[in-house]
Amino acid sequence: MKQFGGYPSMNDTTQSGRPKPAAAKTVQEYIDELPVWSDGTRLKTSPMTGMQWRIWSLAATGKFFEGYVVFMTGVALPLITRQFHIPPGVNGIISAASLAGILFGSVLLGGLSDYFGRKRMFIAEMIIFCAFLALLLLCSNFLSLAICLFGLGLALGCDYPTAHMIISESVPSTARGRLVLGAFGFQALGALGGTGMGCLVLVLDPDLSAWRWMYATALIPALIVTLGRFFIVESPNWLAVRGEHEAAEVSVTRLLHREPRYPTNIMLVRPETSGEHKLRSKPSFWALFNKRNRRATIFASVPWFIQDLGTYGIGIFTPVILAAAIGGGPDHIRSLSDMIANSILAAKGAAMIDVLLIIGILFAIALADKYGRIKLQIIGFIGCAAGLLLASFSIDFAGEAKVAFIFAGFMLFDFMTNLGPNAQTYLIAGEVFPTEVRGMGAGFAAAFAKIGAVATAFLFPVLLASIGTRALLYGLIATSIVGAVITWMYRIETTGVNLDEIGRDEDSQSVASKKVAA
Repeated sequence: MKQFGGYPSMNDTTQSGRPKPAAAKTVQEYIDELPVWSDGTRLKTSPMTGMQWRIWSLAATGKFFEGYVVFMTGVALPLITRQFHIPPGVNGIISAASLAGILFGSVLLGGLSDYFGRKRMFIAEMIIFCAFLALLLLCSNFLSLAICLFGLGLALGCDYPTAHMIISESVPSTARGRLVLGAFGFQALGALGGTGMGCLVLVLDPDLSAWRWMYATALIPALIVTLGRFFIVESPNWLAVRGEHEAAEVSVTRLLHREPRYPTNIMLVRPETSGEHKLRSKPSFWALFNKRNRRATIFASVPWFIQDLGTYGIGIFTPVILAAAIGGGPDHIRSLSDMIANSILAAKGAAMIDVLLIIGILFAIALADKYGRIKLQIIGFIGCAAGLLLASFSIDFAGEAKVAFIFAGFMLFDFMTNLGPNAQTYLIAGEVFPTEVRGMGAGFAAAFAKIGAVATAFLFPVLLASIGTRALLYGLIATSIVGAVITWMYRIETTGVNLDEIGRDEDSQSVASKKVAA
């Protein structure tokens, strides 16, 4: 009796041992199909194949690099500012450069995956990332540095929709939430790794040029990941929507390769009319705003924009804020050694706070498929507001009490943002759009969100100096509450919903609700 994943033989063959004739199914139906015992008992979950895990791991590393590079900038910023003699008024350009690249990369490059394929863009983004990372190490002035950071952002922006889609279109619907968020959680690991590596490099090389070694640590791993992405399959969902059904069947076969083979025969459903398929295979950007997709576009974009206002502002400038609170601020820096010591102290504090990002995403992974995206996003927004309010109390205290309120507030904020809006907005944006515009929709949502991130990164130091910490935190508290309200008003629950059904009806919410109820 042959074995399948430790189970007895499946009823995918006739009594003579020949494969049963396959009934035509969609790509997602094959991916979601549960192996069946000979007595009719189905497995509770569909076993992941080696190819599915390979795709997931290569996508997860892309999210790691994003957190690594963006949050490392917070540690490197004081060194870069001093080495290139950057005036305080334009400090924000360095922080905003990579975020601006993410903005343009999301909408300009991410949407290209709808035309050229998920795999091609998955590879192209890493080539761009490696090229600009290598050039960054050779920068000799402020302008070249800003351009290279922008180029890194282009690659990371393309990764936002592409990595999500290449996972979500390759894994079972029931596990999609935790697998996508599991990969997204590597952004938090990257944030912790980038902050920690920045601290380590400063300890080993307390010099102004230490920021170059910080970024250099990502180059070799990035090249390895780039090579690995050549050895995955193209998204069969995308191939099927394009009408390349034979290629899609081959891709599904490779994607679901198991020993012994299951399913044995793959035959995909063909569209009823070529005219209908032609319309679906050549989407327009403006399709995101038609009656069918408008609600999804608002729901995917606006809450993500709101959460990026706080997440990137607090995330990037946590070392700066802690340096001011713990180290005494710029007035106490009289030499290079003072600045290095201050940066190390702040980086250690930021790394400790960033641990809560990881804990938050672990809770999100565990709960997203159980309680749904909407509940977690709303609870997360409210929790972020509570954390920022707690941090604002530090203004009225001094010494240890001041530091305690800052740490408690930021740690609560980091936990709630990754439990809720930071994780769920990313997950939702890659789910609420139909396959033919999923790349453009997710790319637009990420780009729209990064408008908030760029604005925050650029204006945060200016606002911090002009209106003060209290007013700035109160403003972010208000936007978090607005994010919870918008989430409830435009909610579309996608938990456990087959991606083939997303956008099929005008009211996708009713489809999702029925699935969740079932």
